[in-house]
Amino acid sequence: MPAMFVGHGSPMNAIELNEFSNEWRRIGRILPVPEAIICISAHWETRGTFVTSTEKPRTIHDFGGFPPELYKVEYPAPGNPELASLITQMVTKTKIEMDASWGFDHGAWSILKHLYPEANIPVVQLSLDYTKSPGYHYELAKQLATLRKRGGLIIGSGNIVHNLRTLDWKMPETGFDWAVEADIEIRKLISEGNHKPLINYEHGGKAFKMSVPSSEHFLPLLYILALRRENENLSFFNTRIILGSVSMTSIIIGTDALSIDQS
Repeated sequence: MPAMFVGHGSPMNAIELNEFSNEWRRIGRILPVPEAIICISAHWETRGTFVTSTEKPRTIHDFGGFPPELYKVEYPAPGNPELASLITQMVTKTKIEMDASWGFDHGAWSILKHLYPEANIPVVQLSLDYTKSPGYHYELAKQLATLRKRGGLIIGSGNIVHNLRTLDWKMPETGFDWAVEADIEIRKLISEGNHKPLINYEHGGKAFKMSVPSSEHFLPLLYILALRRENENLSFFNTRIILGSVSMTSIIIGTDALSIDQS
């Protein structure tokens, strides 16, 4: 199976048909149908690492101040306790524990609703341990690689550039110079397969520091980059910055990657 990093942006993308959600829908029609989906979302941070284990995960509306219709959205995909158990066994770098309290946060369901609107594919979420370094997450992700061979579609959901403190509603379709600079540089490093500067993004220049003021939206990207095999196809899509400081840039690695390239 391929693996994807998706810039999810606003929760409103879940109910709006726009250039981003339309592209998610198109890609969902192109991709081979997975046996299961493993999602690493920016919106499930924990102390320790957990994987959802319930058979019927709940839809979590983890946001405030949005229209009532957004809170009515449900994504009733089944869970997969057997897959969750397998992940706890196959990852030896750290202890992964089963979690029956979490469900699907908007980092997961807002994009899955468009990728697989029938909600008939089992989904599990893997949490982000906020106490660990970017390098730790990158190395942990490598241990998930065999899931791709088993028919698992691994999705990282976040945003490469994500600085909500500097959002500018007067710039709905453009980005600040530093955001554009960081987005271009990150795409260049990804294309070159040069992951070290991305793992060590905290030591980057001003553009990186402004673009990644906290790690949670950036770490899911590292999970997907760690899964890329040598010389494996990679393509970008939704390559645009909105509201000054949110990049929707997304990537797909693996089968059919070249057929959806928008860069």
